[in-house]
Parts: sequence; structure tokens; C-alpha cells
Amino acid sequence: MRIVIAEDDFLLREGLVLVLQGEGFDVVAAVGDPESFLSAVDEHRPDVAVVDVRMPPSHTDEGIQAAVAARRSQPGLAVLVLSAYVEQSFATDLLADGAEGVGYLLKERVGRVDAFVEALERVAGGGTAIDPDVVAQLFAQRRADDPLERLTPREREVLSVMAEGFGNLAIAGRLHVTENAVHKHIRNIFLKLDLTPDDHTDRRVAAVLRYLDRA
Repeated sequence: MRIVIAEDDFLLREGLVLVLQGEGFDVVAAVGDPESFLSAVDEHRPDVAVVDVRMPPSHTDEGIQAAVAARRSQPGLAVLVLSAYVEQSFATDLLADGAEGVGYLLKERVGRVDAFVEALERVAGGGTAIDPDVVAQLFAQRRADDPLERLTPREREVLSVMAEGFGNLAIAGRLHVTENAVHKHIRNIFLKLDLTPDDHTDRRVAAVLRYLDRA
């Protein structure tokens, strides 16, 4: 797997290189600013990009904007974004153009190498990996009239784990329920969110996007 890293903190950038190389990944470029990142993506055509949210010059959302631009210039590029803080709106910005092959993790997860690598591989495989702390805060900020308020506590748990990028079997294992129960909960989630079968819409993706949307 070929990886480009964009992180302006030199020590963290070098740490990411060492961690990923130690796990057998091919880090083809490691840069510290958005322009160099986009150039590296164009040059190396990586499988995955690992990108810091806050980068020069203003250290606001340059990393997210660069990640979105990279996915547009290289369709299918998987992107795993790292952030020092829970910044929910950036997750929805990244997912706006499609939920396949995207991840959003807090930087503290990098130290948990097994979990970090698992998230990276899931994103590289076209899945989604959203930090559980981001997921938890999203539910805490819901308005009373939000359709998500229709969900039972168990249905919220199922949607929460779904938003992290896990499939039905993994959700069942995480919540210690049967896979059949997970199917039932997901069916109820679709009904309560008014997500009807549609050849043009992936209802799982639509549910997750609705969950991540703070509007």
C-alpha cells in the first residue's frame, strides 16, 4: 500500500513514517504543507493519504480542503484525516463528496498502533473510519426536533458503530447482540429516518451522512 503523509509537525510526521514503515507500508512521500501534499499526490498516485486537518498558512482547515481537492483530482484516493481535537464539521466536509474510503481520527489514536493500522486498512479498502469521540459528540449536539431523536438508545448505538465504518457482523460483536438483531435495528433506523429503498441511494451511507450532518 502506497501512502502520502501531510503533517506540518515534524516530529509527528517522522513518527507516522516510522510507524507505517514498521507495519510494512510504503510511505512514498511525507510533507508539511498543502501545496506539497497535492504535488506529491499528483506525482506518486498513492493508495492512501494521511492528512492533518490544521496546516499552514492559517492552521484552520487547509488539510481538509487539500484532502477534498486530492480526492477530486484522483478519484478513488482513500483519505485518513487526523485532528488534535473533535471538529465535527470537518468530518461532514470530507464526506460531502462521497463516504467511500474516508476516515477521521483524533491524533491520540496514532499511539494505538493496532487500531490506527486497522482504521487505515479499512479506509484503503473503501470503508469509513470515524473517531468514536466525534461520533459521541455528534449525538450530544442534536436538536429536539431532529429525526434522529426518533431512534431508541439501542438503535443509536447501532448507528453510532455504523458511522465508525463497521459492517453488521462487527456491529453485532461490538454490541454483544446477534447479527439478526443488528439487521432489525438497521431496518428500523431506515424507517425512522425516512430512508426508503432507492436504486440511486445507499441507505447505509445516507444514514451515516444524516448522522454526521449537524444542520
